[in-house]
Amino acid sequence: MNSLTLPPYLNEGDKVAIVSPSSKIDKSFLKGAKKRLESWGLKVVMSKYSGAASGRYAGTVKQRLSDLQKMMDDPEIKAILCSRGGYGAVHLMDALDFTGFREHPKWLMGFSDITALHNLVQFNGFASLHSPMARHLTVEPENDPSSLYLKSILFGELPEYSYRRHRLNRQGTVHGVLRGGNMAVFYGLRGTPYDIPAEGTVLFIEDISERPHAIERMMYNLKLGGVLEKLSGLIIGQFTEYEEDRSLGKDLYGALADLVEEYDYPVCFNFPVGHVTNNLPLINGAEVELNVGKKTTELKFIC
Repeated sequence: MNSLTLPPYLNEGDKVAIVSPSSKIDKSFLKGAKKRLESWGLKVVMSKYSGAASGRYAGTVKQRLSDLQKMMDDPEIKAILCSRGGYGAVHLMDALDFTGFREHPKWLMGFSDITALHNLVQFNGFASLHSPMARHLTVEPENDPSSLYLKSILFGELPEYSYRRHRLNRQGTVHGVLRGGNMAVFYGLRGTPYDIPAEGTVLFIEDISERPHAIERMMYNLKLGGVLEKLSGLIIGQFTEYEEDRSLGKDLYGALADLVEEYDYPVCFNFPVGHVTNNLPLINGAEVELNVGKKTTELKFIC
């Protein structure tokens, strides 16, 4: 079990870039995110095509690639906020050059479709931040917990999360490397070099607009592929905006609980991560302690 290299934490006055590697975004959210980051004492650099549009995407592949590569290469940029998810990050994966990034590593932030880039960054040996993005930073108030946790992590103050128990939880305490994100996105990278390694991993999963049987099918892929049996722990987050058609004969959490019943590692359900307001930022690639207890679930970063 080896945690990945954490990029340097930020200091007041550091430069942070906003890029749009996936779907196009309302420019008001770019302005809002810039304002919020500046309120934290950071200098914000808006990438050239962050507000561009090409069909559903934030610019052409060439434009999105150029923006992200430029910010990865710039030694003065200490963190990169991806403005939104949607779809499109996978277009860039096999063309990005990590030469400059390795010399000057920086935090990559975002979630949903940005899971593909998290996997790529981890493949290259670095941790990254599964975190809220531009819309969240714009519409949520200054005291929004997820935003404040993101700020704390960036400046090197690592939170300890505690959340109420769920009836389906399986108790236990384990150490492992935290990895995961949007299930459909990392499922799409199965069998590639950017797949999530299973051994020693505390896996967290979330998704939006996927029907229960589709999520179960993906989980069976992890089961039949030998992934689930090798995990150290499992964090089941929020699955939102889907029709609960009861086609599985039970709710989604119940079906997932049955699917992992044979394993002896701790499992927690309903963790606050995903396409929800309470989307706790998680350090992808960090060593963690997961304690699923009788009354609460606790997650601590060991960095």
